[in-house]
Amino acid sequence: MLEYLLQLSSPMLWLIFLVENVAITFMVLCFGRLLQGRPNVYTSREWGICAITNVLNTVVTYAGFWMWKEGWITITLNISWKIPADFLILFFAMDLLMFVFHFIIHKTFLFKAVHQLHHEAIHPKPIDLFILHPVETMAFGGMWLALLLLYPFNIYAIIIYLVVNVLFGLMGHLGIEPLPAVVRKLPVVKYLGTSTFHHDHHQNVQYNFGFYTSIWDRMFGTHKH
Repeated sequence: MLEYLLQLSSPMLWLIFLVENVAITFMVLCFGRLLQGRPNVYTSREWGICAITNVLNTVVTYAGFWMWKEGWITITLNISWKIPADFLILFFAMDLLMFVFHFIIHKTFLFKAVHQLHHEAIHPKPIDLFILHPVETMAFGGMWLALLLLYPFNIYAIIIYLVVNVLFGLMGHLGIEPLPAVVRKLPVVKYLGTSTFHHDHHQNVQYNFGFYTSIWDRMFGTHKH
């Protein structure tokens, strides 16, 4: 696939990456409706912000591809033990980076200037995953690309991480909790960023700054039980 993309013109690459990001958005909204069991009504403003986020995510995707093509980013292609290891590194490293960024943005002038847009949703719904200020979208994308620059991650680990990232984003903005309480109390699950975990953050912006896990919130005293 990567070799095929290398043969394409820049306009075609931009189109493919845009279609990819729009398809991800479409799947999030469809699965969200399926899990909620009801349709959501989105405003023209929400659709507009969502469209801008998709365009910026396309910029990040193209930038990552260009950096790989120029040799700045190295990706390994073999199937090996590195796949689960690389996935775990990506998972926890991005979780930490996003926690730090999220905490800082809440505790500085950036909250009103940037992040308050996302927090207009007191009871989040699937499209709110894409209701982000452009600065925030590019910051998340920048952290992702910076991490890829530091280490030659396996392509399959990257794909698995990206799928997991979208799933956590969807779950965090469902507005409902699909997991039974008994499941959320399981040894591993209780440390994950469930729908309730992120919904509580939208209810009270002083707690639950993590994305995939509650580990960092528990460590720094910002975890709401």
